[in-house]
Amino acid sequence: MTPPGDAPRDDRPTERRRGVFAISVAADMVRMEVQNLRVYERRGLLTPDRTDGGTRLYSQADIEVLHRIRELLAEGLNIAGIAKVLELEERVRRLEARLRAPRS
Repeated sequence: MTPPGDAPRDDRPTERRRGVFAISVAADMVRMEVQNLRVYERRGLLTPDRTDGGTRLYSQADIEVLHRIRELLAEGLNIAGIAKVLELEERVRRLEARLRAPRS
């Protein structure tokens, strides 16, 4: 929520990470089996939000990770290889963001 008197901010990056899709919807969106999504979570490839009752809720960012997992599986990587690729890609994103940040 925007504080009173302030201009509205662009909250799309935050919205991208808010869990909104149930596991069955997420699985359909990425053409995977529900059980696979559970395995990827157990293996630490992604961490969907949870409701107070424990229901998984996948965000748009999670859906993008699942699409990337599909691509890497199609290229022949195993789960351990996919985990390493995702870790390295995230590290590159963080380093690129630091390079773009204004220096003080």
